[in-house]
Amino acid sequence: MSQQQPRKPEEEEAIKYGDVFDVQGKLAEKPVAPKDAAMMQMAENALLGETKKGCAAAAMVSAAMKNEKARFVGHEDVNVDSGVTVEETQLAGKCIITESIDNEVIGQYSQAAPLTSGPYSSCEQSEEQGGGGPITIGEALEATALTAGNKPVEWSDAAAIQAAEVRATGRTSIMPGGVAAAAQSAATLNTRASREEEKTKLCDVLSNATERLGSDKAATRRDAEGVAVAELRNDPTLTTHPAGVSASVTAAARLNDQISK
Repeated sequence: MSQQQPRKPEEEEAIKYGDVFDVQGKLAEKPVAPKDAAMMQMAENALLGETKKGCAAAAMVSAAMKNEKARFVGHEDVNVDSGVTVEETQLAGKCIITESIDNEVIGQYSQAAPLTSGPYSSCEQSEEQGGGGPITIGEALEATALTAGNKPVEWSDAAAIQAAEVRATGRTSIMPGGVAAAAQSAATLNTRASREEEKTKLCDVLSNATERLGSDKAATRRDAEGVAVAELRNDPTLTTHPAGVSASVTAAARLNDQISK
């Protein structure tokens, strides 16, 4: 006679978007996942220059961490279908920041824009002032350390990282001590490792990618396509990892397109 599995108490449920934001429909029923939060962090950093307290990314990171700890979601899960956006609208004396997921607004914030004769308002800051500019390839690689950091480095990852390095630096050869060299070395060593815990992970290779690249550039659609092709060609199943290198570069290129509009 089979026994029924004990049911979790009602309070032990995943934190959904409807619990965090005032949203309805399908989005409200989706659990907040780690990659969702990472994408929103990337979008906020691109436009605002930082992850602001009180904005969506901070709330999503907190919810995603709790969901992952309770095993409602995995570290590499993503529940966003059409992406995230962070946009600003400048009005007289202030700017409005609107954040959306799957084309549904999850938050809107305003901040004062002091009247100044300088070239930048509080919503528009120069890169020297720490303002948000386009997301670079190096920053996209570092984002992969957050979205897929626990993934062991494989040949497909190394190939994608090499393609990213070439596009970021303009060099056709692998730089000694660079991020691509580290990824290739990790992939080689991982094929010889007998235990999973002995393998080098993406976070070990990519956490300081921007520094190791030496030179960098804003991620474009063409960069994303090149990185994706490299990852596909070197994967035994001819697929890309849903939260891996090419996914991060693609997300960065998409957000850069939105910023430039």
